[in-house]
Amino acid sequence: MAGLTLKHVYKRYENSGKKKKSKQLNPFAVNDLNLECGEGEFVALLGPSGCGKTTTLRMVAGLEDITQGEIYIGDRLANNLHPKDRNIGLAFEDYAMYPPLDVYGNVAFNLRAKGVDKAEIDRRVREIAPLMQIDDILDKMPVKLSGGQKQRVNIARAIIREPELLLMDEPLSHLDGKARQLMRIEIKRLIHKIQCTTVYVTHDQLEAMSLADKIAIINFGVLQQFGTPSEVYDDPVNEFVASFIGEPPMNILETTIIKSDGTFFFTFPDSNLKIAVPSRYYSVVSDGFKCKMGVRPMDVLIGGPDSKGTPEEIATFENLGDERRIGIHVGDMLLMLITEDEKRYRRGDIIKLEVREEKTHLFDIETGERIREKP
Repeated sequence: MAGLTLKHVYKRYENSGKKKKSKQLNPFAVNDLNLECGEGEFVALLGPSGCGKTTTLRMVAGLEDITQGEIYIGDRLANNLHPKDRNIGLAFEDYAMYPPLDVYGNVAFNLRAKGVDKAEIDRRVREIAPLMQIDDILDKMPVKLSGGQKQRVNIARAIIREPELLLMDEPLSHLDGKARQLMRIEIKRLIHKIQCTTVYVTHDQLEAMSLADKIAIINFGVLQQFGTPSEVYDDPVNEFVASFIGEPPMNILETTIIKSDGTFFFTFPDSNLKIAVPSRYYSVVSDGFKCKMGVRPMDVLIGGPDSKGTPEEIATFENLGDERRIGIHVGDMLLMLITEDEKRYRRGDIIKLEVREEKTHLFDIETGERIREKP
């Protein structure tokens, strides 16, 4: 296996058409990307559609030219290496199987193309098939396979080459919910078994959080944050990361901070809701300070009979079986909370709202950047 390093990588697509020039916020598909994946790490590239994830993966694979910057696979500068010389395995979003070949032939295809000895090919196929749970379908044709089976074959074909680096481009996007869940478990088990450095592109934050050792969150071609799942969830660097990670996403509400009897409170337009500001923020706020407050739905609570929380009217209620989601109007904004309370609430019911103040985050109202307490 080998590590992967990206240094100041840019990708810009030249527009050869005769369309009128328009001002673009970001002319680069990938903009000054710096990333370091250690040997054996599973790194997810996460972001919305069109943010530059797949473009980055294709540059690492050698399928896209780099406009500027350097890509290292291990200690080798890979900028000008042909894809076949990079020793990578690539699992595409589409299954891309060869219809005339059975499963065995599809898995073995790359090795046959390289002229590997027939006995060695058979050994590797028989070794990888049980790992991907395809040993009982090696004689089947692609037309008779389910989507999950096709994707297992697709991944097996990528890793049978014993690559230094495994690249996976949204491999679960064509599967239904149950199949996606099962394949997530299989991929995690497989990567742990083969211990191969892996870069995994996805727009699904649940996949990234459950699979990856580290997550690189990208938006408009710019790396927003790179860290462990717990780091990007508990300590987001800006409003975008805070709202993109988590299901349901973090509540982010515009607020004006007021001071009353020496205590600061979050207040909200056209609402009676008041939330105490944690003392750690006292060094960066003042009376009348405007910002955005963020709090996760699981850190908003329903108070008991003796609660001093603010009475609020329920606007929405969703019963999802293992949890219930409640929406509360805070002025013209909606505050979501999650409860395991088995009580069935209805629209219009009154509850007392409590918030874990220590779990709140502050964001700049203009830039969306995180406002941190001063040391």
